[in-house]
Amino acid sequence: MELLLTPYFALFLIIIIGFLLGGIMIKGIKLDVSAILFVAMVFGYYGLDFPDTLKQIGLVLFIFTIGFQAGPSLFETFRKDGKKLVSLAAIIVFSGALVAVACAYIFGFSKELAGGLFSGAITSTPGLAALSDLSDAKDAAIGYGIAYPFGVIGVVLFIKLMPKVFRYNIETAEKKFDAELNEKYPKVVNRNFIVENPLIIGKTISDISFRQVTGANISRILQNGSAFTPNPQTILHSGSVIKAVGTEDSLRKVQELIGKPTEFGISLNQNYDVRFIIVTNKKVLNKTISELHLQSKYNIIITRIRRSGVDFSVSSNIKLQFGDKIKVAGAKEDIKKVIQALGDDATKLHESNYLPVALGIVLGVLLGKLSINIGTFELSLGLTGGVIAVAIILSRVRKIGPLVFSLTTEANQILRQIGLILFLASVGADAGSNLVSTLKEDGLRMLFSGMLITVIPMILSVFLAKYILKIDVLHLLGGITGGMTSTPGLAAASSMTKTNAPGIAYATIYPIAMVLVIICVQIIFMVL
Repeated sequence: MELLLTPYFALFLIIIIGFLLGGIMIKGIKLDVSAILFVAMVFGYYGLDFPDTLKQIGLVLFIFTIGFQAGPSLFETFRKDGKKLVSLAAIIVFSGALVAVACAYIFGFSKELAGGLFSGAITSTPGLAALSDLSDAKDAAIGYGIAYPFGVIGVVLFIKLMPKVFRYNIETAEKKFDAELNEKYPKVVNRNFIVENPLIIGKTISDISFRQVTGANISRILQNGSAFTPNPQTILHSGSVIKAVGTEDSLRKVQELIGKPTEFGISLNQNYDVRFIIVTNKKVLNKTISELHLQSKYNIIITRIRRSGVDFSVSSNIKLQFGDKIKVAGAKEDIKKVIQALGDDATKLHESNYLPVALGIVLGVLLGKLSINIGTFELSLGLTGGVIAVAIILSRVRKIGPLVFSLTTEANQILRQIGLILFLASVGADAGSNLVSTLKEDGLRMLFSGMLITVIPMILSVFLAKYILKIDVLHLLGGITGGMTSTPGLAAASSMTKTNAPGIAYATIYPIAMVLVIICVQIIFMVL
């Protein structure tokens, strides 16, 4: 028994049991890493006590990695057409907090317990993390643990039933979504054309303003029996074949300018190459293709830029980011020079730069300690707010002088998981000591309150989304799951449609919801 209560041994035993239990799926639902919290509660009931430092380390790692990943999406949401989705997130989170406060007044819950019920009901671990920064997290963890199971199950059931109950047509919404997507992000394709327009024969590519007129690029040309990379001064001859790259709309303009399309291929000669080059050179980050003069300096053609699996037509105002893939065509010797300029070191994509983590946490802790006095109120971001604020800023800035703040997705996920495990184990063990007595006193009332906090915001959000915000059902499915920070809910929503609309809405709302939850937790403390 003594060994079971030894912190280092108990920690890893809790992790083992937690992951085993969390991996059990019942009706498509599983607890995942959150099961660690419940296992730790049992150990805490029998006397296990972790050092408080362990909880703080887990907290700052978890919060920083969330902020660092959420930052870019947060700014993109406000810059693009995500105002309706942001409004939806605010409706869900703030109405949930309002219900939590109402339940606290009605049933006499403490502010810690109310905050825990609120965080658990919308399955937000960052909310529980923020609570631990504000006060003793024992009651908060109990409330979270009681409300969390229905928070998971309730969202999944609501998502499955919502289209039928509120009479949404998924198939009609899918057709509309696909049409809008093709219009907004037209695919980049290539096609060969025969030069036959007498008005352009004998003129250079620059003379006919090819790029400006069509919006496409010429990646290569077959002329006088040889294939090569053209430059602005290349003269077009009758019967030559060009390979143009662009959208369907731009290729229609190419046909009008150049001549009819052809199936005749342009074979590569031994000195010619077409390939993707990965941007890994820190010196070119945040610079545009135009600023780098890549095409004119190295006599190559850039046909497209691929970022996060999406292809973009080349535009002079696109700023290069770490990991971008640029498709170039040209002579092998020239491409070697472009590789030297851009980096093309695939191993760097998997390297983990932990400088932004350490620096961000240090700066975040310092920022969180700053306070502003407004009358009788003293406002401060606190540990959680300070760390997540700095993380968001660093993820947006990306580069300051020679310092590049990049953290691979894999590294971010590993650190987040480690932080979350340490935090859940520590908080769960703390809560376990008071678990039984609290359940005997307020168990049913807490369970009922948690159900209300889960269900009421979702019902309210559907009515407002349908009749005021006019959000389509596909984005609403993802928006609700994002506002409730429910990954199982997203899985349920994704299984209901062939499109990725729920995922897009979820990714837009999720970081906003996380930040709003942390704000609402502090509001709950101020009100109660």
